[in-house]
Amino acid sequence: MSARPTYSIVAPVYNEVGNLRRFYTEVVKALDSTGASWELIIVNDGSSDGSFELMLELAEQDSRVRVISFARNFGHQIAVTAGVDYASGAAIILIDADLQDPPAVIPRLIAKWKDGYEVVYAVRAERRGESFWKRFSAKLFYRLIHRITDINIPVDTGDFRLMDARVARVLRQMREQHRFIRGMTSWVGYKQTGVEYVREERVWGETKYPLRKMIAFALDAVTSFSFFPLQIMIYISLILAVLSLLVGLVISGLRLAMGEEFFGGQATTIVLLLLLSSFQLFFLFVIGQYVARTYDESRDRPLYVVAATVGLGDAQVANQRVTVKTEGITNADAALADADSEVARDAGK
Repeated sequence: MSARPTYSIVAPVYNEVGNLRRFYTEVVKALDSTGASWELIIVNDGSSDGSFELMLELAEQDSRVRVISFARNFGHQIAVTAGVDYASGAAIILIDADLQDPPAVIPRLIAKWKDGYEVVYAVRAERRGESFWKRFSAKLFYRLIHRITDINIPVDTGDFRLMDARVARVLRQMREQHRFIRGMTSWVGYKQTGVEYVREERVWGETKYPLRKMIAFALDAVTSFSFFPLQIMIYISLILAVLSLLVGLVISGLRLAMGEEFFGGQATTIVLLLLLSSFQLFFLFVIGQYVARTYDESRDRPLYVVAATVGLGDAQVANQRVTVKTEGITNADAALADADSEVARDAGK
């Protein structure tokens, strides 16, 4: 049985054949500079452009490359989850393979981990090559989610981060279907800090988060960590009730003073009914989002289906089988993960 690596790099991939080889090269350069053992877990999220074949080639050339291939496309957050499930390192680093998050930043994340931090997230100080709308909407989203949730989700951060093995252990027990990894790692707690970096322009390919997916992702984030949309309904209802009462009193007074012809006809009534109906339909949509997610959780389906793995031995498979269960893991597993984490951290100092 091979020794557990110090670092596990988890990289979800969906149609990134033009970036994958350069990504691998830069990961090797960054991780070899640490002088510690490492593994690169690439998760093929149903790619159809030849990415999987290139993954197999990389795994054949380098035994430190492991491949998990899904039976179909399950989505970015699920792919990240699968990588964490199979990772066995004392520290696990999440990074996309599109090279917008530079692997050269990884040693800086590791340095903070060696200083005693259990979660080190990368903060986007600058976003190159993105449109004004993309930058504006991203800033608005991060600040909105920061304000309406009960946990401290750092602004201007993505999934690019390092987590200690004990954090990953807790994350494996959180099996909700609609996942928001950056919020989940914040919810776990422990000692956390950030490292600023410049997010690079995409060199090859196109974004895997168009507007439709961004809206769905935002809904997952809000409904997973906040009841604010439900709570705000009561305030809007009270405001509408007060306005209706005031408008009714004003109209009644004007009719008494100026005659029944004043405000005659049905136009005002129709406008008010349309306004109230739009609010009601919006409220039903918000409630429906929470109900639909509750239904998804009640079905208790597996988060993903693995079609094939490469380079993952019995140790990793056994670890995944135990930790994926909702009842958690044994005290022996927890002690082993903590011990590995401390040994690796001390060895790096």
